Amino acid sequence: MYAVIKTGGKQYQVAVGDKLKIEQMPANIGEIITISEVLMITDDGSILIGKPLVEGANVTAKVIDNGRHKKVKIFKMRRRKHFQKHQGHRQNYTEIDIISINKGI
Repeated sequence: MYAVIKTGGKQYQVAVGDKLKIEQMPANIGEIITISEVLMITDDGSILIGKPLVEGANVTAKVIDNGRHKKVKIFKMRRRKHFQKHQGHRQNYTEIDIISINKGI
């Protein structure tokens, strides 16, 4: 059984026991969160596809960690113009562990 969820503007395929890093959520470590934006659920060959969301379905997850990804380095240069620009960025994330997938129907 797996589900396709939407969080932070991205879509993820998740199954029970999966650990994944999503965009930062306002949740503390050890807290249980519910993700209600479920786009699709499949279970033993039966598929539930939402229009756009599956009604009543949700995914329960436990927050494992809040952190920051590795630094992404940005370097811009114009040749022969003596222009160089260095920049960096670290994106925040929340690491979650999927506990259960509820169909709701």
